[in-house]
Amino acid sequence: MEIFNSLEEIRDIEPTVVALGNFDGVHRGHQQIIERTVRSADAMRLRSAVFTFSNHTSTLIKKLPDVKNILYPEEKARIIEDMGIDYLFNIPFTEEILTMPPARFVKDILVDKFMIREAYCGFNYSFGYKAEGTPEVLMHEGIKHGFGIHVQEPYEIDGVVVSSTYIRKLIAEGDMEKCTRFMGRMYSIGGEVVVGNKLGRTIGFPTSNIMIDESMATPPNGVYITYCTYNGVKYPSVTNVGVKPTVGTYAKNIETHIFNFDRELYGKKIKVEFIKRTREEKKFDSIEALSRQIESDCIMAKAYHREKGSL
Repeated sequence: MEIFNSLEEIRDIEPTVVALGNFDGVHRGHQQIIERTVRSADAMRLRSAVFTFSNHTSTLIKKLPDVKNILYPEEKARIIEDMGIDYLFNIPFTEEILTMPPARFVKDILVDKFMIREAYCGFNYSFGYKAEGTPEVLMHEGIKHGFGIHVQEPYEIDGVVVSSTYIRKLIAEGDMEKCTRFMGRMYSIGGEVVVGNKLGRTIGFPTSNIMIDESMATPPNGVYITYCTYNGVKYPSVTNVGVKPTVGTYAKNIETHIFNFDRELYGKKIKVEFIKRTREEKKFDSIEALSRQIESDCIMAKAYHREKGSL
């Protein structure tokens, strides 16, 4: 897959079928749009492409703080590439694009830059000045410029429309099982392992600690059954998200105990995938009481992993 990080980089490309949207979670609704794009491009012997923005549009449109990410940029690109896309147009969302009239947006970007022959988008896709560009406007412009438009109806699971906003809500509530169903994959957070207070090692449950990435949506404090990926290998694990109230005052972080694993990971990159929340974080009366609870948490997590055949 060829990635373009600015409009200026795009030149001498082949005609395309383009999936249009933020694709900030590449959730199951997004996946359907991308799959249809790839199939259409293959049938028409054109290049498949995804057009998205490298920053979230709400930040500029609503003048809000950065919207929390569901995917890291490199993970988003990898997922899109794995779906068979040829070109990823990962363009900064700027004031110029924000204020661009819809007709000019179509002509200058979709037609002249992307060499578009066909487009796929969601029912709520918007573009151009004051979001005046709608799927209906896109259809009108498509007739004018000679490219086809396919609009996907709302993608629902159990009567709920799949959206990145709803997925952020599920993450914030700690409903990781439903999050997995809506995303089509487990939610994950990655980072470099840092030195913690080393309490886990002294009580028999060594952990690998990563700091909270403030750019990412984060599950609430509590204990989770997880997988931990290191060096391309996925290991069953149990994870605490929180501030360790029993042993002092700490910044919120993620500490993972990896089963049947005894390697030192300080300074190494790991990824933690969240399967299921088992309890809230709480303050215990003593280190001994905390140790007993951790042992119980591990027993529960191991039972789950054994049932799934991963331990």
